Amino acid sequence: EYKGCKIKIVPSIHAILDGHVSISQIRDVRVEDLLNRSTSSVDLAEVSKYLCGKRVMVTGAGGSIGSELCRQVAKFDPEMLILVGRGENSLYHIDIELSESEPDLNRPVVVGDIRDRSKIDLIMQKYRPHIIFHAAAHKHVKFMETHPDEAVKNNILGTKSLIDAAIKHHVQAFILVSSDKAVNPTS
Repeated sequence: EYKGCKIKIVPSIHAILDGHVSISQIRDVRVEDLLNRSTSSVDLAEVSKYLCGKRVMVTGAGGSIGSELCRQVAKFDPEMLILVGRGENSLYHIDIELSESEPDLNRPVVVGDIRDRSKIDLIMQKYRPHIIFHAAAHKHVKFMETHPDEAVKNNILGTKSLIDAAIKHHVQAFILVSSDKAVNPTS
């Protein structure tokens, strides 16, 4: 439902005109309908076992992908969810949302840039994350093609500084979260 309107999938106009339609073919929109590919299934019990009780850090936590990761991780009862990002406004919004949906969640919010090695080191020392979901990246390929220097600084050098810090601080798992905004999306 969107602003009081229900959104449904209906058969094609040709099927309606040909009389090959039943009321059961009208249904709610599913995520799979919006993707131009098949979905993959996730074993929620396995995910829960993996995240429950862990200190989980999400970089790019205020972005569209990072904030959704935060919403999902928060449901699995982590010990702590560390929200890291450059934009304080977007971090503020996801923090407010999580304070309402998961009020007991320990969720420090850190404004910082993944390219800043000393800041990343301080974050690692203070919060000692077990798991990092790295979503902080410039993802709009066409735009980055006109600013390759920024893409390299953020997506390559920033990721490298984060990986180095994760190794140094014995992070158990580092998950690089890609995007469907790639030139030829496959995942």
